[in-house]
Amino acid sequence: MNATIAPRARKAALVFIFVVVLIDVLSFGLIIPVLPHLVEQFVGGDTAHAAYWVGVFGTVFAAIQFVTSPIQGTLSDRYGRRPVILLSCLGLGLDFIFMALASTLPWLFVGRVISAITSASFTTANAYVADVTAPEQRAKSYGMIGAAFGLGFIVGPLIGGWLGEIDLRLPFWFAAGLSLVNFIYGWFVLPESLPAERRSARFDWAHANPLGSLALLRRYPQVFGLAAVVFIANLAHYVYPSIFVLFADYRYGWGAREVGYVLAVVGVCSVIVNAVLVGRVVHWLGERRTLLLGLGCGFVGFAIYGFADVGWLFLLGLPISALWALAAPSTQALITHQVGADVQGRIQGALMSLVSMAGIIGPAIFAGSFGFFIGDRAPLHLPGAPWFIAAVLLGIAVLIAWRYARAPAAMPAAADTAA
Repeated sequence: MNATIAPRARKAALVFIFVVVLIDVLSFGLIIPVLPHLVEQFVGGDTAHAAYWVGVFGTVFAAIQFVTSPIQGTLSDRYGRRPVILLSCLGLGLDFIFMALASTLPWLFVGRVISAITSASFTTANAYVADVTAPEQRAKSYGMIGAAFGLGFIVGPLIGGWLGEIDLRLPFWFAAGLSLVNFIYGWFVLPESLPAERRSARFDWAHANPLGSLALLRRYPQVFGLAAVVFIANLAHYVYPSIFVLFADYRYGWGAREVGYVLAVVGVCSVIVNAVLVGRVVHWLGERRTLLLGLGCGFVGFAIYGFADVGWLFLLGLPISALWALAAPSTQALITHQVGADVQGRIQGALMSLVSMAGIIGPAIFAGSFGFFIGDRAPLHLPGAPWFIAAVLLGIAVLIAWRYARAPAAMPAAADTAA
C-alpha cells in the first residue's frame, strides 16, 4: 500500500479524500451542539461562566492550529501524505474517546488541545488533491472538498443534537467511532500520492514554524497575494459564528429553531455551489474570473445582510452570498499551480495558519463591533455593522485578487523549491 498512486486510481483516491474530510467534519460537527452544555455541566450550570470557557476553548484551538498546521504540512512534504492523514484519523479517534471519558473541565480542555494538534487531515487533504489532480481539474476537486465541509456541518450537528438528547457524551463516542473507522478504511484503501523522489530532502524547522511558513509564501509573489485573499476571506467568514445567533435574535426575534433552519439553508446552498457549480463556472469563466465573481457575490450578500431590517430581506441575501463559495476552490487551484509538489504541504500548512489566525482575530472584531453599535455609546445605532465590516473586507480581497490572480508562471523545479 506504500506504492505511489497509479493514474487509474486517482478517481478512487479523490473519493477517499472526500470521505476523509466528510467524516472529520462530521466528527467535529457532532460535538458542536453538546460541547457548550458539557462545559456548562462542569462549571455547575453557570451559563455566563460556561460561555467564557467556550470562548477560551475556541481561541486556544485556533491558536494551536496556527502553530501546528505548518508542521503537519512540512511532515507531509517530507514523509508523504498517507502517514500524516492516517495518524490524524487515529489521533482524533483516540482523542474523542479521551473527551468522552473526561471527568473535569481541565481534562476536557486537554482533549480539545489534542484535537487541535491531530486535526491534520484538512491541510494534508488539500496537498493530496494537488498531487493527484490535473491542474485544469483542481478547482472542481477543491469544490468537492468544500462540499464535504458543507455536508458535514449540516448533518453532524443534527446527529449530535439528537444523540445529545440521550446523553451529552454519546456524540463523542460516535465521533470516535467515525474517526477510527476512517483510519481503518484508509489503512487498506488510501495510496500514497507523493513519490519519494518528489518529497523534500529533509524536515525543515525553518518552514515548519508559523512565521517561517509565512516567510515561505513570500518566495512566490502571486501565492503571497492569493494567501492574503485566503486570510481576508476567512476573516470575513468569522462574522457568521461570531454574531449571527445574537444578531438574528436582536434584530428579527429569531429563536434557536429559526436560526437552525437558516444555517441549514446556508449549508445546503454551500454544498450545491461547491458540488455542482464550481466545476461548471470555472470551465466557463476560468479560475481568475470565478474567484472575482465569488468574492463580489460575498460582498453584495454581506451588504444586504447589513441593510436588512426585516428577516425576509436578510433571507434574500442568502443565495447571493452562497455564491461566495465559488471563491475558495478557485483560490486553492490558482495557488497550487504556482508551486511544485515538494512544497505543496508546506504551502497548505501556511494557508491553514492564516485561517487559524483569522479564527483568533475575527470573533473579537465582529462580536466587539456588534456590541458597540447596539450599545449606548455608539455614535449611531447600527446592528448590521459587523456585516458591513465583512463586506469591506471582501471588497479589499477583490482588489488584491484582481492584482494577483493571474495565469501561473513556469512551475518551479523541485531543486529550486526544496528547502
